[in-house]
Amino acid sequence: MFDIGALELILVGVVALLVVGPERLPKLARTAGLWLGHARRALVSVKDEIDREVKAEELKEILRKQAENNPLESIIEETGDLRPKISSGASGGAGSTPRAAVSPTPGASSAKTSVDSVAQPGGTPE
Repeated sequence: MFDIGALELILVGVVALLVVGPERLPKLARTAGLWLGHARRALVSVKDEIDREVKAEELKEILRKQAENNPLESIIEETGDLRPKISSGASGGAGSTPRAAVSPTPGASSAKTSVDSVAQPGGTPE
């Protein structure tokens, strides 16, 4: 940012020592450091605020473009038209039975035991 080398810093320190004096130089350096810290924090705060505003504007622009390409109202209208079709298709009419209401075959366990008895060696059921 500033092209200040070590030689320039030493020169500024010697001039400050001659002008201010050795008694007040530490207090002056501390005060200058505090002011520089405040200035840096203010600069960072302003920079962050500008970045937030730019990002907000970019987001608004993206949302505007998206609204032009695929408006939310048309999506709501399309899904609103599908809801009656889905609910009537899900009921299935009077003759259909829900999947959970189907019970297992009553003789399934006895069929298994008869198969087991036939599959035993010797071929005679027990």
